[in-house]
Amino acid sequence: MEDLKKILVEKVLLFESDTLTGETEKLLQKIRRERAGKAVIYISSGTSSIIAGSEKTWAAVKAYIDENEPGTEIVKVGCTGPSNFEPLLCIQLPGKNKLYFRNISEEKVDTLLNGVFHNDISKDDLVGQNGSKGFELWPGITFMEDLPFFAHQKRVILNNCGCYDPESIEEYIARGGYRAYVKAIRNYTYEEVCNIVEKSGLRGRSGGGYPTGLKWKQALNTVASSRYLVCNAKESDPGAFTDRTMLESDPHRLVEGIAIASYAIGANNAIVFFRNGSEHARLKLQKAIDKARDFGIIGHNIFSSGYNLDIIIRKEPGAFVCGEETALISTLEGKRGMPQLKPPYPVTAGLFGKPTVINNVETLMNVPVIMHNGPEWFRTLGTEKSPGTKVFAVAGKGRMTGVVEVEMGTTIKSILEDIADGIREGKELKAIQIGGASGSFITPGNLDITVDYEVMKEKGISMGAGGFVIIDENTCMVDLVRYYMEFIRNESCGKCIPCREGTGRMLEILESVIKKPLNEDSGTTLERFKGVMQLETIAAVMKDTSLCGLGQTAPNPFLSALTNFREEFEEHIFDRKCRANVCRGLRTFSIDVDKCTGCTACASKCPVNAIYGTRLQPFFIVEEKCIGCGVCFDICKFSAINVK
Repeated sequence: MEDLKKILVEKVLLFESDTLTGETEKLLQKIRRERAGKAVIYISSGTSSIIAGSEKTWAAVKAYIDENEPGTEIVKVGCTGPSNFEPLLCIQLPGKNKLYFRNISEEKVDTLLNGVFHNDISKDDLVGQNGSKGFELWPGITFMEDLPFFAHQKRVILNNCGCYDPESIEEYIARGGYRAYVKAIRNYTYEEVCNIVEKSGLRGRSGGGYPTGLKWKQALNTVASSRYLVCNAKESDPGAFTDRTMLESDPHRLVEGIAIASYAIGANNAIVFFRNGSEHARLKLQKAIDKARDFGIIGHNIFSSGYNLDIIIRKEPGAFVCGEETALISTLEGKRGMPQLKPPYPVTAGLFGKPTVINNVETLMNVPVIMHNGPEWFRTLGTEKSPGTKVFAVAGKGRMTGVVEVEMGTTIKSILEDIADGIREGKELKAIQIGGASGSFITPGNLDITVDYEVMKEKGISMGAGGFVIIDENTCMVDLVRYYMEFIRNESCGKCIPCREGTGRMLEILESVIKKPLNEDSGTTLERFKGVMQLETIAAVMKDTSLCGLGQTAPNPFLSALTNFREEFEEHIFDRKCRANVCRGLRTFSIDVDKCTGCTACASKCPVNAIYGTRLQPFFIVEEKCIGCGVCFDICKFSAINVK
């Protein structure tokens, strides 16, 4: 192992020429398993894979290999992208292309492996094949890159995901990793690296889209005894899981991105602010940092360049608001995570009063690619004002879900129809929700909007952290907005009155809309309508006067839904009707006397004793007492309960 480390450092990382020697290239091909003389089985091991049962699949594969094919290598890899395919299993026989199989539970393992090793491949769970020059094709089997899910993507920072062992620094180096970083610290000054990134046009991928190179220069040009680089890996928006997937699948690329960014701003200390609870991803990243330190990639006087760097991980306390950069800094300083007034901005006075650059995971994952290929190459991707690609976590009611990467300028319609393959079960699209808990809704009539910071800003839409939630006709928009408002109310730090009181009042009003009033007297009804009329006013005050982005953007889901789905709000308010039949408080239940057998099952289970009758005779529901819980509907074996 020490000999291999020495070779990779001296003959790859420190090798001055762009063309490696033939002997070294052969070694790298072997590490990449491009010259493997034995069968290799790759098993996905990301969070979504584990939830789908990949650990049991791995155990079943290992048991089969130990007994039948002891020379076969088993490799745990990250997530390839499509969550629908998990657990995803890839098999490569010597000299042949890789074969990918989806939804391989432990029960399927023996049959599948028996077929593959005896050249009797079942196509039931076969997804496709993949390979490079020199490998034998499998006739009649589709290539993975030709599947609609992949064909419409532009995988730049996801190109390693699901392809290699994320815990292997040797394989990352064999795939070209860390060479851009070593080249930067040995050949470029701090300012030159900043210039390269600024010239590329890379913008922050956390939602605001601020030019990354310009932010770095502001920190670099601020006179200080020390500076800090903070990677915000908090990612706590409901429906977003892009950072976690990238960290679990390609953590070394993030380490390299952090290292280059730290060098560019003259920082000797970098901190990864990690989401609490994502232990699987944290362990992957910690191992990558430890391996990088072992190889001398971070540490003291790195490769005799005179540059020192240390990277540490700090877990956040579990509050959504700590993702806001000033609250994040307060947390790192050991204080309560509460936002502060700006200016001064962190780039001039951040952590411990020192210049601090805060970038999110996706932004930093782009940096090694830019340094390797050059800013001009990066400019060829995307649009003029938004170059590069964007990673989204496609979730919700689409036929395909998972992490995808598209070129900037791609339409929302293309992501929905070409990559996600439309709406499942033949339902109608109601909206696309982008931007997380503080995001906006894109209606079916606006699907031609392109993924571009300027275009989306003009439409009042924030890109956010990459959440892309597909909503179908069975979703109640009023209830969905209530859910987001409850989430934000619970996560508000309480420091400023507009956010603390506004989110609570908006939630209270929305909850009154999705249920019937307890009594119908004129005073109660008037109070209810006055509250509803206040919603837009409260939202406007919060946007204008809240201290930080959490409060300022908190009303966005409500305002966006009200603009696009006003009729649903009016139905809830005036007709007390939920067209999606989701709001339990507005549902009316009745008993069909012709079908009721008087079994008493519904009456015995009703939590508020709203069902009366005589045994073996038809029962009836007292509407004034019914709370719309639906227990009677669920328990009735004779379909005698009607709901509307």
